Amino acid sequence: MCSAETLILASVRDSHGPRFVLMHTSHAGNVGAAARAIKVMGFGDLVLVAPRFADVLSHEDAVAFASGAADVLTRARVVPTLSDALDGITHALATAMTPRDFGPPTFAPRDHFAALAPRLATEGGRVAFVFGGERHGMANADVWRCHGCLSIPTAPDYGSLNLAQAVQLIAYEWRQALGSFPVAPRTAPPAVADMRAVDGALAHWQAVLERIGFLDPAAPKKLMPRLQQLLNRAELREEELHILRGIARAVEGAARVSSNDSAASKDR
Repeated sequence: MCSAETLILASVRDSHGPRFVLMHTSHAGNVGAAARAIKVMGFGDLVLVAPRFADVLSHEDAVAFASGAADVLTRARVVPTLSDALDGITHALATAMTPRDFGPPTFAPRDHFAALAPRLATEGGRVAFVFGGERHGMANADVWRCHGCLSIPTAPDYGSLNLAQAVQLIAYEWRQALGSFPVAPRTAPPAVADMRAVDGALAHWQAVLERIGFLDPAAPKKLMPRLQQLLNRAELREEELHILRGIARAVEGAARVSSNDSAASKDR
C-alpha cells in the first residue's frame, strides 16, 4: 500500500507532468496496463472519461495488469466528460485519425514532441494525451477539441495497436523529448589487457607455433605482426587473454606428450 506522504509527493509531481486521458475504456486490464506504461516512464497522471465500469480502477484485472503501478490507479480520477479531464491542460493531443472533412493537424510523435516539449516548458503549459476507447476510438467532436492528432508510424498494411501499447509508445516518446533516464550498466566495466600482457601472450604463442611446426623461425613472414594486429583490433579483456595463454599451454603440453611418445617408439 502507498503511504499518504508518498501519494502527496506523487500528486505534486503529476501536477507538472503530462496527463494521460483514456476515454470510454471497456477493458479493466487495459487500464491497469496503461498505468504501468506511464509509471515506467516516470509519469502518473491518469484520468478516465466515462469508463464502461465505474469501479474499473479497483477491478482485479486492472490491479493485476498494473503490476506494481497500483499507486497510479489509486491517484487516477474518473470524470464524466473530456472537458473535465482537460481541466488545467493547455495543450491536448488526440491519438486518433483526423476526421475526413476537417480537423487539427496530424503529427508523428517524435518530431512533434521535440518542438513541443521545450515550448511548453517555456510557457509553463501542460499537455494531455487523449486516447479513444477500444471499441469506437474517439468521436469527431472530441478530436476537434484537441490541438493536434498523433499518428504512430506503423506498417502501412497493419496499424492496429492495443490501447496500452499506444499509451506506452506515447509515454516513451514524451520521456525522450524531456530527456531520457540514464541506462545503468549491470556489470562493472571490463578490464582491458595492457600491451605488455598482450606482448607476453604473443611471445608465448610464437614459441608454441614454432614448436608444433606452424611457424618457421627462419621464414616467419608476417605471421606474428598479423596476430599482433588481430589482438589490437580485438582489444582483449584480461580474462580473454588468460584463455588464449591457457590454450597455448595446452597445445604446448600436447606437443610435449606427442614428442615423448615418438621418442619412446623409436627406442623400442
